[in-house]
Amino acid sequence: MRDYDEVTTFLGEWGPFQRLIFFLLSASIIPNGFNGMSVVFLAATPEHRCRVPDAANLSRAWRNHSIPLRLQDGREVPHSCRRYRLAAIANFSALGLEPGRDVDLEQLEQESCLDGWEFSQDVYQSTIVTEWSLVCEDDWKTPLTSSLFFVGVLLGSFVSGQLSDRFGRKNILFATMAVQTGFSFLQIFSINWEMFTVLFVIVGMGQISNYVVAFILGTEILGKSVRIIFSTLGVCTFFAVGYMLLPLFAYFIRDWRMLLLALTLPGVLCIPLWWFIPESPRWLISQRRFREAENIIQKAAKMNNIAAPVVIFDPMELQELKLQSQQKVFILDLFRTRNIATITIMSLLLWMLTSVGYFALSLNAPNLHGDAYLNCFLSALIEVPAYITAWLLLRTLPRRYIIAGVLFLGGDYNFLSIGLVMLGKFGITSAFSMLYVFTAELYPTLVRNMAVGVTSMASRVGSIIAPYFVYLGAYNRVLPYIVMGSLTVFIGIITLFFPESFGMTLPETLEQMQKVKGFRFRKRTRDSVEKEENPKVLITSF
Repeated sequence: MRDYDEVTTFLGEWGPFQRLIFFLLSASIIPNGFNGMSVVFLAATPEHRCRVPDAANLSRAWRNHSIPLRLQDGREVPHSCRRYRLAAIANFSALGLEPGRDVDLEQLEQESCLDGWEFSQDVYQSTIVTEWSLVCEDDWKTPLTSSLFFVGVLLGSFVSGQLSDRFGRKNILFATMAVQTGFSFLQIFSINWEMFTVLFVIVGMGQISNYVVAFILGTEILGKSVRIIFSTLGVCTFFAVGYMLLPLFAYFIRDWRMLLLALTLPGVLCIPLWWFIPESPRWLISQRRFREAENIIQKAAKMNNIAAPVVIFDPMELQELKLQSQQKVFILDLFRTRNIATITIMSLLLWMLTSVGYFALSLNAPNLHGDAYLNCFLSALIEVPAYITAWLLLRTLPRRYIIAGVLFLGGDYNFLSIGLVMLGKFGITSAFSMLYVFTAELYPTLVRNMAVGVTSMASRVGSIIAPYFVYLGAYNRVLPYIVMGSLTVFIGIITLFFPESFGMTLPETLEQMQKVKGFRFRKRTRDSVEKEENPKVLITSF
């Protein structure tokens, strides 16, 4: 029996149909770049200090000295969360005493910001931090906002694969686009932090589901030689384009509600894509919907000006497929044997720790020395050469060696230099972009979409943790970089134990999966070896 690639060889690899699918699916990822990193500006924390009300009867001298000083980065700055007790300094002002001359400021009693805060508008006109005073005692809510978004991403990773396997790639792709755009719009009308974050969780669910399903749909429709280009220069680069546009929007729109509105509107432009993007023929075949799959292939042939065969799928092959019982798969199938379980566990670690490095560096970009908008733009811009490098490496070199290599590069960054931080971002981004291809090549058709979804879900555990690496920087600027670098190098070493997928035929069954390097498994029988060397490959969904 022939596999899907053999059946559809007559279509060619890069005709008008393939180019249309390539660019439309890639373009649908641009809003993901907006929403994935929008929290960098929506939840930014401007410089702030305790508010001293105008009604306070203070002289100009006492008003200028109402905030105690603290040491920050070797210089004295006004304290962000404390002020001198207002009743005491009002009494000194009434008595005509001068601060520093008649009164020792270091001996004065301090109090919290009972009248709220004054926020600098030099960089941001308003953010959710200034809107709901998420500072001082409530500053824990800021990293939690980012983490809850990634909790939604985790939930979306968990269900996206299973939903698209059950209801189809196209249906779930556009449903998740609608979720991402619709709930982002609702966030504009948030009346408190709790409402904003609940909606943010749902936006996160739609964001990653859209990304994963678009990746799978493109990989299943496009030919073998175009898949790597699509999953690196296509999906990933267009995500970076959206990411690069984010600081440009934020630079000109400094109010968080208006910024969110501007970032939401492009999602509406994706609606017409419904009439141009088809369902995956591979998925339709896996559901025994052969006639619909043939219709899509015939339309593709017509668009490519190629005469399609009268019979695309041999009736005898279809009859044999119908007689076979359709195998149902579950998440536990990713742990069915010792070898598969080992690959899955290592994949989960690889995705999670790579994600920690990627998102911690991305979220921390505005906090580096210099202009916040420029740093964020550079952090997005460096992803483009990273994706191009990943594509070039994936074309010619073994997967596990190149992924390990760029992870070692990604673990070597230094917070003192923006250049070194960007070098680290380059390495970790290259590795991240390769993981989708590597995972899709390791797992067979029956569980491929589920495997990509579950391992992607593990990466979101890393993204949930990542904001707290940024948060730790407020206490020790060096520690987050030491920890992130160590974890990145560690997972680079683990990568060397994966089986190699470069140049191998995509496995169709669990039995065709390759073995982990450096691990011993029970001896196989002669019959099992012959079956793996001469597998009977069916026409399936991948």
